[in-house]
Amino acid sequence: MRMAKIYVIHENDAWVEPLRAAFGELGLAHEEWFLDRGVLDFSSTPPEGVFYNRMSASSHTRGHRYAPEYTSCVLPWLEAHGRRVVNNSRALQLEINKIAQYAALARFGIRTPRTLAAVGPDAIVEAAAALRGSFITKHNRAGKGLGVRLFHDLDALRSYVASPVFEDSVDGVTLVQEYVKAPEPFITRCEFIGGKFLYAVRVDTTLGFELCPADVCEIGDAMCPVGEKPSAAPARFEILRGFSHSILERYRRFLAANGIEIAGIEFIADERGELHTYDVNTNTNYNSAAEERAGIYGMRAVAAFLGAELKALDAGRRNAAAG
Repeated sequence: MRMAKIYVIHENDAWVEPLRAAFGELGLAHEEWFLDRGVLDFSSTPPEGVFYNRMSASSHTRGHRYAPEYTSCVLPWLEAHGRRVVNNSRALQLEINKIAQYAALARFGIRTPRTLAAVGPDAIVEAAAALRGSFITKHNRAGKGLGVRLFHDLDALRSYVASPVFEDSVDGVTLVQEYVKAPEPFITRCEFIGGKFLYAVRVDTTLGFELCPADVCEIGDAMCPVGEKPSAAPARFEILRGFSHSILERYRRFLAANGIEIAGIEFIADERGELHTYDVNTNTNYNSAAEERAGIYGMRAVAAFLGAELKALDAGRRNAAAG
């Protein structure tokens, strides 16, 4: 019987480095499928194993424009053969479409900011005119805070969409969203692994809205200032010990219903203390400085979860062969 292994589906080597290290520490056999391009023979049979989908909505910013589309072909092929897929086809659908995320969240009574989807510069301005007060624009297919800008009036927006610096979403859909004013400049990100809550991290938004917690972003992307180098300034990412809130159970049920097992979900609390959930990231990363301070390690937990799934798969195959 051929030995099964863990397969990691992705398009960003840098984001996988911590996971590789965790696999090494645990002695887990794995292989990476870098799906920026290739050929899929749908009539072929995939190998046995546990397949972890880490495809990112921001792949086009790294020159991998059609990586999610290619992955959307590979995942159904794996699922058709009964392979164990972590973050399945449905999870990928939600990763690359924020409006679809919001619709799915709403089914579980999870509040999201009022949002309008617009295609074209004139429609973006029209959508913003329907909102009161300040508003945010963002890309429907995003990641890394792509296209996130805060506006306080329509004239500023008109100038932006008419200028050469206007940045359209890769799918052509721009979201215009009410600005949720928080009493303090923080958002909270809740990390789930294996469908279970791991920890919550508080993120200081003073420096901007691009909140990918991967340390490599600071090195590789000047527009993603999220790493933590030694500094006298307060930490931008801080794990909240003992975090508990009723929203966690709703998140858990939402994830289970949508084939999402590993994810980070972000919310902001307004001045009344009401939570507004605005992003589900199924290609979640972890901030090493915050984890080192707290003694909790996301990628190790991911590797351990995948290892347990592989062990269960191997046990089932042995029992089937013996029976």
